Amino acid sequence: MNDAHVTKYDRMPLPPIEARTTWFEVGPVAIGVEYRELDDAIAAAAEHQGAVGTAGTGAAGAVGLEDRGVSLHVCGVEGGARSEYLRFDCFAEDPHYHYVSWKERTNHMLHLDAVAEGDPLVWALGRIRDRLGEMLARAGAADLAARIDRDAVLRILPRVSEAAFRARALEGKGT
Repeated sequence: MNDAHVTKYDRMPLPPIEARTTWFEVGPVAIGVEYRELDDAIAAAAEHQGAVGTAGTGAAGAVGLEDRGVSLHVCGVEGGARSEYLRFDCFAEDPHYHYVSWKERTNHMLHLDAVAEGDPLVWALGRIRDRLGEMLARAGAADLAARIDRDAVLRILPRVSEAAFRARALEGKGT
């Protein structure tokens, strides 16, 4: 796979804020819906804590960061602990998604072209519906992908979608 369009970070992404995240468990996977707000102060605090890093070829340390929107966190669940493998940041200014590999300690971010792809939240929910297994495998979680019950994911997805659109409409006030 040509990764020329991928921004590679040297640290793992900011974790979800549990108090603002609604989780939906579906077998070995949990899908979290969170309304996120990012600015320079939040990014600096995360950098200080070692949660995010500078991009190998990009602008993680750029001044003037201000964005917000719904994040969908796709985690594997093992022994009650969650490990995030996919994140869809359906932000107003810079919608993007992440492949997160804890085994390889990689965090690859890909930007979305909202003109070509349409509403980032609709796009992200479609990827969970149609490409979850393939995307988990790309993130280094092929074993997790093999254990997914696709029918169970399809059954829970309307609840995930409802929570995501509600969070976006309320700008996080209800999550």
